[in-house]
Amino acid sequence: MSRFSERVSAAVAAKNSCLVVGLDPVLARLPAEVTADATGPAAITAFAREVIAAVAPFAVAIKPQIAFYETFGAAGWTAYEETIALAQSHGLLVIGDIKRGDIGSTAAAYAEAHLQRRTDHPTADAVTVNPYLGSDGVRPFVDAARANDAGLFVLVRTSNPSAGEIQALELRDGGTVDERVAALVNEWGSDDGSTPYTDVGAVVGATTSTALARLRGAMPRAWFLVPGVGAQGGTAADIVAAFGADGRGVLVNASRSILYAHEARPDVPWRKAIADAAQTLRDELRDAARAATTP
Repeated sequence: MSRFSERVSAAVAAKNSCLVVGLDPVLARLPAEVTADATGPAAITAFAREVIAAVAPFAVAIKPQIAFYETFGAAGWTAYEETIALAQSHGLLVIGDIKRGDIGSTAAAYAEAHLQRRTDHPTADAVTVNPYLGSDGVRPFVDAARANDAGLFVLVRTSNPSAGEIQALELRDGGTVDERVAALVNEWGSDDGSTPYTDVGAVVGATTSTALARLRGAMPRAWFLVPGVGAQGGTAADIVAAFGADGRGVLVNASRSILYAHEARPDVPWRKAIADAAQTLRDELRDAARAATTP
């Protein structure tokens, strides 16, 4: 298997797309057709199956948020693995949105659980990691990712409203917390050789567009996973500064604006509403990538 960064680059080039569709399945918002035939984790798996099929022509990856699966206990974990397998069967990469963060042997155990390749269950291609505990909590994931041709996305500047309470704090040297984390991401990815982008990426929200250029400068070789486009108010135009000089290096995640597109278009079949929303955003992101390389 090729390295994660190489698989991402190939997928982006093949589809001329940087769209990631987040799976945050809320039972109360699923189409009635789905919940009429299934309940609980079976319903979210059935919904994921249809969403994945609808967006596969336009997206390069699926990002299942594990919290929405864990709420169902052991059956939810099975549904999470089934979702990974469904996405990969459609040729999509999978970013497990797990946001784990711990130290020592605990971090190593989390990394093994989510990244080690096994024949008895599917594994995500990459996961999200919380760096608040420092290198002790991230290095085990870096090591596991490299051993399993997987990737990481480290939370650097998130898209939630209160992110700045910590991430924008100024340090004694005049920098900010997110800039210090960015420097660490650069360091953690520094062993990846001469490839354009590394296997250690960064989560940087679209709702902080002024931070995107600043943090791209600090992490020139990191893949950016950019949430916040769609329901959180970010737009494709907001993320132009996140792209590298080659018009690559960015994966843009949208969840609710695609998953529940049928709510705003009740006269359209729900699968078509989802596919249309994915295609529209894919096209808008293509324009943003072109704008990033236009003098």
